[in-house]
Order: sequence, then C-alpha cells, then structure tokens
Amino acid sequence: MSDKEYDLAVIGGGPGGYTAAIAASSKYGLKTVLIEKENIGGTCLGHGCIPTKTYLSAADEVQAIKNGNRLGVMVNEADVRIDMAKLHAYKNEVVGKLQDGIMQALTHAKVDYVSGTASIRSNMAIDVKTGSGSELIKTSKILIATGSEPCKLPIKGVDLPHVYNSNEMLEMTELMSPLVIIGGGVIGLEFASMYSALGAQVVVLEAMDRILSNMDRDLAVNLKQILSKRSVKFHTGAEVSEISKAGFRATTALEVKFKDKKTETETTVPAQTVLVAVGRKASTEDLFDKNCIPTIPSMERGRIIVNDRYETDVPGIFAIGDVTGGIQLAHMASAEGLNAVAAIAGKEQLPIRTDVVPACVFTDPEIASVGLTADEAKKAGIAVKSIKYVTGANGKSVLTGQERGFIRILTESETGKVLGAQMMCARASDMIGEFSSAIVNGLTVDQISMAIRPHPTFNEMIWEMTR
Repeated sequence: MSDKEYDLAVIGGGPGGYTAAIAASSKYGLKTVLIEKENIGGTCLGHGCIPTKTYLSAADEVQAIKNGNRLGVMVNEADVRIDMAKLHAYKNEVVGKLQDGIMQALTHAKVDYVSGTASIRSNMAIDVKTGSGSELIKTSKILIATGSEPCKLPIKGVDLPHVYNSNEMLEMTELMSPLVIIGGGVIGLEFASMYSALGAQVVVLEAMDRILSNMDRDLAVNLKQILSKRSVKFHTGAEVSEISKAGFRATTALEVKFKDKKTETETTVPAQTVLVAVGRKASTEDLFDKNCIPTIPSMERGRIIVNDRYETDVPGIFAIGDVTGGIQLAHMASAEGLNAVAAIAGKEQLPIRTDVVPACVFTDPEIASVGLTADEAKKAGIAVKSIKYVTGANGKSVLTGQERGFIRILTESETGKVLGAQMMCARASDMIGEFSSAIVNGLTVDQISMAIRPHPTFNEMIWEMTR
C-alpha cells in the first residue's frame, strides 16, 4: 500500500468530477487526484448522454433515408435496415475518442488519476482498491461526484433474461422487437424515438396520467401524437405488476402485465425485450467505510445533503451532481463542480446560475425548456405574457421536413423580461441556450430582437417571433 497526499480528492470521473478536478488543479493550483472505479466520463459518457445520442443520430439517418422519396432520393424502404453490431461498435469508438480527450485534459492540468473503488475512511483519508492492490490517499478535502444509477423496479420478473436497464440496453448488438418500455420519462422516450426509427415495434407503459409528467403539458401532448403516428403505442396510467416468460406457443420471449388505473382492467403485452426506465438513484453504496470517522454525512433517501457551498455536515467533505439528489443533468453537475471547487479553494463562487438550467429531450423532434412554464407562473402568482411561434412558418424547417413543432416564450407582463421558454423543433437543444442567457441576464423580448440571425436557419425563428 502506498500513501499519497493531496489538497483535494475527487471521487467520480463523470462530467461533474472531471470538470471539478481540472479546475481545481489548473485554476486554483490545488494538488488534485481523481478516483474513478469504471471508465473516465462516468454514466454520461459511458452509458448515457453520448451513447444514446450516437444511437439517436443513426435513427435520424434512417428516418431521413425513409423520407428521401419526397426529395427525389428514390429508396426502397424495405431495403433500409440497421446493423446493430456495427452501430454498437461505432458507439464504442465515439466513447473511446472522448475518453481519450478527457484523459489528455487531466494530464495537461496535472491531475493524478487513480482507477479503483474508493472507500472513505475519514474526512482526510480514502482507501482505494485497484487492480494491483490498494492505495491510501490522504487529502485535505474530499469532493464526492459519484453520480447515480438506474432504479430497479420492485416487481416480479424484473431479473428475467432480456429485461434491461438503460445502461444494459446500450450494450445490445441486435434489434429485438417488440420492445416494451416501462417509464415514459426522458430516458424512456428517447429510447422509444430511437428504436421505433430503427425499425422496432415499441410500447410505452407510464404510471402517470401523461408522459413527460415533469415538463410542459403541450410538449408532452405533441410528442405523444408524433410518436403515435410512427407506430409507438402508449398506455398511460399503467401500473405494471409483473414481467413473465411468455407461454410455450407465444412468438415472444416475455409478457408484461399491467393494470389501467382508470378502468381497473388488466392487460398483458408481448415483448422480446423490456427496458425498465423508471428513474435513477444516488450512487452511495459502499462509498463510506462502516467505521468512517467522523460520522458519515447526513443523507435523505440515499442522497447526500449539502449546503449552498456543496459542503456536507462533515467538515471537509463536499458533494455535487446526481449524488445530492438535485437536477440529474450532466451540465448541472459540471456547473456545480466549478462552483464547489471555488468554495473549496476559498474563493468566491463563480457567477454560474444553477437556478436556470436548460433541459433537453433528444427525441425527433427535439424538446428543450428552461425557466418557468405557464403552470408554474400561475401557481407562483406571476402575471406572464405568452408568445408562440409555429415552426411551419420557418423556411429551414419546411425545406427539411421539420415543420411540425413550436416555440413558446413566457415574459413578465409588466417588464417584458424573459422568464421561460419551451421548444419542440429541430435543433431545440442547440437553441435553448439563447433563452438561458436571456433569463440570466434579465433580457426583454425587445432586446432579444435587436440581434440579427442569419437566413435561412432554425435559429432565425427566435428573431421572427420577437421582432
């Protein structure tokens, strides 16, 4: 066992962890070590953001080819197929390139990297089990950025073969249809959009009365209509009770039983594959040695509780990202990481507004939102004005066949300041940042309209609706 001493030890190499480690070393001069038990990049790079968007990119290509006939690109749709093994290999290639880039950035910033499983012994010591033994790391401060992991559905049959969580689903090398997705949130709908475009029959079972229950209702209603036209079947208010092996005469491997909460009727749907996408939980299992001194930081339902400087109630131990139970987004974790290391270094926190966080759903069309929704403004008693633009009026949207969608801006009635925006259109994820900037800087619609956008572009829609 070797002993090493640092100013800061970061546990977890996802977007929050590696961003914090690089800033701590390069900006604040802290001797920093980053500890990661799997691969650098965390869930986002290995099992989430990048892999799913790689698959969604392939799905977009398939959809474009199928729609090519209207542009004079004559293709027999029956000949369009996806080689999942090749797509899986390409996904791994993309992930590998990005992992190499992060490792180079860590090296350039002079951050030490340890591959192993961390166990916090105290607020100044961490045991790390590595492939070759173990290391004791001594440190002045600890930053926990261990992220989250998929929740397991507590029902019979969830451990059967061909029942996967989102991490496992991305390792499949064949397209198995029909696919039943349990969960109509962001993860479930991205897989629904992706797999339906790739050629699978998809059924979505959602326990709430609508999909995307935490987002603007209009976005959910419109997306459901669009995906339904692409043969995705939805059952909302569906309480799943069991996954079982299909009968001897069945043509599928599995069956999923659920009850309609309104009618109290039970239904069974067939599946070759089942994706369980019912949320994520903080990753804290075995993170603290059972004899950890001083006391293990306070937790609530598995999440680590922190103050506004990201410090726990154990002096010297900080936490950021999904493990704190906040907004589970990679860019949120990165922002918190930057603010946390500023606090650790004894500096004023960066002026990053973590109360204004854009959220995106990478379906087709994309969905993005930031700030207040109309319902939230109403509950808060804030008088707002709504400006809505239908994308069918935009040249780039029409010529690319992306005319089904809309953009809505909510402004404060009295001042005209932008309070929120919801988008459902092509490149929504690329454009939502403009509204984030507007909210953070207190811009009005008139001020947004002062900047010229190029024509013809999707971004031009923002100018068209504000001028």
